[in-house]
Amino acid sequence: MKHVISIAIGFILGIVLFLVGMYFNPFVEQLSVSPLAVTDARKLELTFTAVANEAILYTDHGESNIKPHPDRVAELWEATIKDTRVTVNVLEDSRGQVAGIGIKYATDSERSSLLKSEILVDSTWHLYIVGQGTLFIEQVENHWSYLRDIVIPARWSSGDNWRGTFFRILTRGPTALGTAVVTGGAGNFEGASGEAVESLTASAYATNGGLAAAEGSLTITLSDSESD
Repeated sequence: MKHVISIAIGFILGIVLFLVGMYFNPFVEQLSVSPLAVTDARKLELTFTAVANEAILYTDHGESNIKPHPDRVAELWEATIKDTRVTVNVLEDSRGQVAGIGIKYATDSERSSLLKSEILVDSTWHLYIVGQGTLFIEQVENHWSYLRDIVIPARWSSGDNWRGTFFRILTRGPTALGTAVVTGGAGNFEGASGEAVESLTASAYATNGGLAAAEGSLTITLSDSESD
């Protein structure tokens, strides 16, 4: 009997140590410096609210901790898109002036792996920049840091919330450098190509409503474009 109990305790401790090792994995890359920081290419810096209920529109399958809005916006209940989230945001430039509108589609990836500390999201941005044209961004994001440093602590908290300081580069691909792919559309951006990274800065989160104080940003570099 003692032998069985010892095996059981050892098994439980092994699982606990494994989970702790995953959670505090020191080898997980935590990007806080943009891969585009040293590029000489022309940059476009855009910011937007990362608080869903402050966006122009937000919708998902209707069962998350964030309520779709505005009223009567359709929920994405169909099986093929139920893991997708759609957000429409006002974009601001580096001077805080309105630069355009961004529509983001984000879908949970089947390639996610907790063993690799990867909570992957496939996302695209359709950007409409006032007076310049349109851009399309395709990227892979890793939300592991967001889950580990914000969501889990909030659920462990007695107040069901998190407050602190968080900044991470979310973009992890699809390029070899871990950047998103940018394709020019209409207007001055026609024929342009480039790279981008998306980052998240947050200071408050609630389990019943998601991010409460947060800002997202897009750093875009362009080439083969006549835009200034």
